[in-house]
Amino acid sequence: MFAAAPALAAPGYKRYVLGDVDASAATTHEGGLLLMGGGDRNNDAMKWFFGHAGGGHIVILRASLGGQIGEEFYKQIGGIRSAETFVFTDRKAAYDPKIIAALRRADGIFIAGGDQSRYVRYWRGTPVAEALDAHVASGKPLGGTSAGLAMLGEKLYGAMDGGSITSAEALPDPHGSANTIESDFLHLAALKGVITDTHFKERDRLGRLFAFLAKAQVGRAPDDPALLGLGVDESAAIAVEADGSGRIYATAPDGGAWLVNGDGLRGTATSGPLQAHRVRVTGIGAGSVVHLPSGKVDAPTFVRNYAVTGGSLVQVPLWSLAIHGGAGVIERGDLTPDKEKAYRAGLDAALRAGAAVLDKGGASLDAVEAAVRVLEDDPMFNAGRGAVFTAEGRNELDSAIMDGATLKAGAVAGITRTRHPVDAARAVMDHSPHVMLMGAGADAFSKDQGLEQVDPSWFRTEARWQQFLTWKKTHQAALDRTHLFGTVGAVALDADGNLAAATSTGGMNGKRWGRVGDSPIIGAGTYAKNGQCAVSATGSGEYFIRESAARQVCDRVGYLKQPLAEAAQATIMAVGAIGGDGGLIAMGSDGAPAFAINDLGMYRGRIAAGGTAATAIYADERPGD
Repeated sequence: MFAAAPALAAPGYKRYVLGDVDASAATTHEGGLLLMGGGDRNNDAMKWFFGHAGGGHIVILRASLGGQIGEEFYKQIGGIRSAETFVFTDRKAAYDPKIIAALRRADGIFIAGGDQSRYVRYWRGTPVAEALDAHVASGKPLGGTSAGLAMLGEKLYGAMDGGSITSAEALPDPHGSANTIESDFLHLAALKGVITDTHFKERDRLGRLFAFLAKAQVGRAPDDPALLGLGVDESAAIAVEADGSGRIYATAPDGGAWLVNGDGLRGTATSGPLQAHRVRVTGIGAGSVVHLPSGKVDAPTFVRNYAVTGGSLVQVPLWSLAIHGGAGVIERGDLTPDKEKAYRAGLDAALRAGAAVLDKGGASLDAVEAAVRVLEDDPMFNAGRGAVFTAEGRNELDSAIMDGATLKAGAVAGITRTRHPVDAARAVMDHSPHVMLMGAGADAFSKDQGLEQVDPSWFRTEARWQQFLTWKKTHQAALDRTHLFGTVGAVALDADGNLAAATSTGGMNGKRWGRVGDSPIIGAGTYAKNGQCAVSATGSGEYFIRESAARQVCDRVGYLKQPLAEAAQATIMAVGAIGGDGGLIAMGSDGAPAFAINDLGMYRGRIAAGGTAATAIYADERPGD
């Protein structure tokens, strides 16, 4: 009875016994699940498990090796009446009355590691599976490590092809035959809607858990909650109480678990590499509490977003913002130190304004509006205060804004009294059935909306007036070549994965006949679409209109599958090919901005969650250099 050798070798299984299996069962139990990541067992976690089993009889199930875990439990950790191990060699053992009787009288059941495909083949639809469900339902603890954890969820990766798929193999073909997702195995309330995985951090399994979730949710009812993925590190275990609250036991300081929200992995293409724009992952550490099956995590160690493009996994910042303040033929030495400092200060202030919105969980739409408002008030830039003059000596302002989540957009052209034209564009989007209003009608609408109105002299600056007087003499553009194309704009990605873009401009110096450029034209100078990109352009607007430049960038990303930077550069070169100059900024679903310029400089900047504002001016300079 106390030997480590098998006490019984029966058809389909071997039995190993340590301790007195005939001793009375524990008198009290506490329900719970011990979810172990597959490494060395944490003694404190095992004592939690044995305590919930009342220090009684522990039954160990496995499909390979022998009674080693029983020896560890009984001899090394101790505190239990017996450790009884059954090693299955085929499916018929799952119907053996002796095994079923042992499971029914067990105070705690522990499922060892090994090959989970054997567990699926040997136990699904058998009395063993029924006994495991009944054991948990009766308020007794169940534990599993490695493969023994991997098969506990509502859905599971079965490894049915005889191997173990890696992240590098799963991401390029998540719906392929190698990704064997199984169901209708166990039915544990705390793991309803959950897929578990093990050896997580150590074997870089985040990518494959994404693939599991993508395939497992095919055909899932739209009104059902998204599946969750729960990956546990080798050095960690989650002890889940009967009420579903789980805490980490770890053998290493950084040991923990990863909770993947499957909402961003629903409805993915059922062929080809995995494409996912934003997947939320929450870290569970020693000070955290995870609530199952809801997936709520108290005091997480981190909250991260990831994107998958072309089968490659990248971490996405929680939010990201990029801005521009126009383009010009800018070389080092063209700007005085004071002027360069003033431009950078203006860009930095705009970045901080947009970042303040995003850092509080605000929407990308609000962030781009906030950033552009700052630039509209800065006389260094050709938008709002500091706008250039028309041929009639007036300041006529254009602006646009677009929401990538809804494709709603608003724009104004030729307004003369609204302090912040971007606010007027937002009001058109939010409070009218239209996309663009112009001239006197736009002015009247802005006033009716209660937006701040100013005397037209507010927009006048002496520098712009002198440029206008020079233009009157020659009827040629007299802008400072370092700010040849004066427009401001912003693009952003928020914590919910929504993109937005906004653009504002005073237009061209000496413009006539009510000329409108690309800035307020949706698809030309401004565009945003979730899952693709957000764009704000600056330059010779007529050429950007002809190329539908802003929409073109997003189409290249969405339909040609070009990387954002490549799409942005190809678009600006297409503008250049028909005679246009300028630049554009773009933001992708992964939070990485792109800055494209055709042989010009551009006033620009970027900032992302957890980072600092960085600006750039010259063509060979990158923000942050």
